[in-house]
Amino acid sequence: MQGNRPAVPDTPKRTPWNKGKLIGAKPPLRPKHVWSIRTKLQVEGRARDLAMFNLAIDSKLRGCDVVALKVEDVAPSGRAADRATVRQKKTGRPVRFELTQQTRQSVDEYINAANKKPGEFLFSGRRGSGRSLTTRQYARLVSEWIASIGLEPTLFGTHSLRRTKATLIYRRTGNLRAVQLLLGHSKIESTVRYLGVDIEDALALSEGTEV
Repeated sequence: MQGNRPAVPDTPKRTPWNKGKLIGAKPPLRPKHVWSIRTKLQVEGRARDLAMFNLAIDSKLRGCDVVALKVEDVAPSGRAADRATVRQKKTGRPVRFELTQQTRQSVDEYINAANKKPGEFLFSGRRGSGRSLTTRQYARLVSEWIASIGLEPTLFGTHSLRRTKATLIYRRTGNLRAVQLLLGHSKIESTVRYLGVDIEDALALSEGTEV
């Protein structure tokens, strides 16, 4: 009989992992934001953070690759090189990037101040030179940099730094293939989604630009 059936206990409701959080692609920083953060770190004398920020913008690397950088990756001869090649952790594909003059200067100043040696992680964690900064620690630093210039940190993330220069290059040149190579994407569709552009417009611009 239906009246004799035992009551089924209510299943406890789980709180969604993304409740109260903004999800989706984080926007890139604008040039004025980059300038503001860079200036603030310089004024405050934060050599490590300045070198990390500049490298993140120039390299367009994911956060896991930024924290995994070794001294010899960017300064094989003791001084920052004009260009560097890093094998991406996620894809295993090598990606090459240029270090601008201001990035090289900030990296050299940091390496000298921190007395960094080949074989060491460029950005050490709290447990010494044998351990790198964690991606969580890196994300916290990025949020701190963002908040320091009056922006809402929840609107941005580590991928904002990765996307900044790539987006600027695409807007200036329309060369989707070049941006694909710089980001280390295996498929051009991934680059299109990453930049948040229309596939037909992107391909039309790319086809009209010689590599």
